[in-house]
Amino acid sequence: MPIYTKKGDKGTTKLPFDKRKRSKASCRVQALGEIDELNSLIGVIISFCTDKRINERLTRLQSELFLAQMDVASKGKVFDDKKIAPLTEQHVFTLEKEIDEMTKILPPLTKFILPGGAPSAAFAQYARAVCRRAERELAALKKTEHVTPAVTQYLNRLSDYLFTTARFINFKEKITEANPNYYNTRA
Repeated sequence: MPIYTKKGDKGTTKLPFDKRKRSKASCRVQALGEIDELNSLIGVIISFCTDKRINERLTRLQSELFLAQMDVASKGKVFDDKKIAPLTEQHVFTLEKEIDEMTKILPPLTKFILPGGAPSAAFAQYARAVCRRAERELAALKKTEHVTPAVTQYLNRLSDYLFTTARFINFKEKITEANPNYYNTRA
């Protein structure tokens, strides 16, 4: 079976859980694309990161993002048959717990920092920004259609998680966080 179907050539698509034709520019399709991009970026972080534990956690996040996509694509209905468990507040709690674990090890954050450092840390910062974009897209979608609250909570916490992970990677790699030098600039 070929990977291409040509069905989307006119700017529409069918979501796997509702089979309705939608514009590829719709908020729901845009949100799904943002989450997909985020998941792909997490794969890039994994490809650069040498820390086994971080990579195991990031791989778990990739699976959880698939749950988020399934939820967004189906308006939460895919979980009605109970064969697959949805994202819940427990997933959010786990992110918070892991953020707290990393934060205890990190030096206190007293200034703004520039994204960068080790390649995996720089990609974690990039993923954080994409995560925020996905969250904004879900906020727009929520104005007109159902969005499961746990999914928006999860993305909100995930951006914090990715920020902390970037700092943690740089700390483990002994890379000093760079501060913006904006206060010395004159307009």
